[in-house]
Amino acid sequence: MTRKLILIVDDESAHRLMLKAHLEEADFETLEAGTGEEAIDLAVSDTPDLILLDLRMPGMDGLEVLETLSDSGLPIPVIIMTAFGSIDSAVKALKMGAEDYLTKPLDTDELLLKIEKVLKLKDLEEIQSRREEELASKFDFKKLKGHSAPMLALKETLALVAPSEATVLILGESGSGKEVVARALHGNSPRRDKPFVAINCAALPETLLESELFGHEKGAFTGAHQRKIGRFELADKGVLFLDEIGELSLAIQAKLLRILEERTFERLGGTRSLKADVRLLTASNRDLEEEIEKGNFREDLYYRLNVVQITVPNLRERGPSEITCLAEHFLAESAVRNKRVIKGFRPRALKALTAHTWPGNVRELINAVERAVVLTRGDQIEFEDLPLAIQSESVKDRSDHSLAAGMTIREVEAELIQRTLEETGGNRTKSAAMLGITRQTLLNKIKEYNL
Repeated sequence: MTRKLILIVDDESAHRLMLKAHLEEADFETLEAGTGEEAIDLAVSDTPDLILLDLRMPGMDGLEVLETLSDSGLPIPVIIMTAFGSIDSAVKALKMGAEDYLTKPLDTDELLLKIEKVLKLKDLEEIQSRREEELASKFDFKKLKGHSAPMLALKETLALVAPSEATVLILGESGSGKEVVARALHGNSPRRDKPFVAINCAALPETLLESELFGHEKGAFTGAHQRKIGRFELADKGVLFLDEIGELSLAIQAKLLRILEERTFERLGGTRSLKADVRLLTASNRDLEEEIEKGNFREDLYYRLNVVQITVPNLRERGPSEITCLAEHFLAESAVRNKRVIKGFRPRALKALTAHTWPGNVRELINAVERAVVLTRGDQIEFEDLPLAIQSESVKDRSDHSLAAGMTIREVEAELIQRTLEETGGNRTKSAAMLGITRQTLLNKIKEYNL
């Protein structure tokens, strides 16, 4: 494995020498800079994996170096070194994008631990970024919003399945985006220029659904005044998406099975067999294996539909950071659509959104944000602008987690961090200072406790 390169920036040569010795003993490569100007030159020419940056230097100080690096767009993580009396400057540096800070004299064990954590996070981010870039170069998944690990795994699965002709069963909770996934499969398949036809099997009664799927001849039943072309014919050469496939009656299931086996069907009231060159995609929020046990779904049809199974992650699985990103994206879209100028969410509103269980998933989030955009009176979304279900859940969550006898240390710590974050309006740097821990430790705790 290639050794990581660390740039040490400090005007004290003795301190640089000490750090160099410890880092090289820990199997890092090092570069040294005694001035801010020299640090910038080395950062540009050698692109180190991490920079240890002293704040107080003659000429260009650490904050100026950090600002220059930020303006240049160099994605190099920075750990600040500062004297104990300069904590305010360190806090300012954190706000400018530094990953963490250490006070002098440095504890070398703490230094190596922080370097390891920052580099590990950087490596994970780079790996995920490369995977995303590789997918984006070959496939169009713009409509699949989100960059969390579950969404990246979903996109990689779609990249394998989309070019094939396989029948796909898409599973997922209501509102999780099953039709968006189906459209992504179609849009990245050889059939992308042919029709995409969708129908919700739960939205129509059985008699009407059969006519919608297969069509009917004139006079096939009372009210059939002319021939109707069904969805299978409309989707010829393209894709037919049957949403909520678990709602089909056993009679229609039998006809669907025949189409899959023989690739032919007849319109209602017709006698001529018609060909169906259709790639079938289906979706369900029901447990179809359970429906088979109940006698509500044909086992032979299930295996025909379930050639490839794709599960869409629910919003809870995608994590708080993804909920935040999606909420901000939908806010921007809704603000334009409703001709509103809205800057963003208040910390308490954002906390309520990330704490909500989202039984309706992305669809529920879109509706909640749209409602807030329409109802807010200011230029930021307030807690009170959110739907009552989200407000009440947030209040209940706060009540259920009040400090009380019998709570574990972990529960107490999580509650204390939560209250401190609320007190500071979500300012993590200020919260870390109030709690007497480093900002990185606070970030680790927030992730650990899913705050």
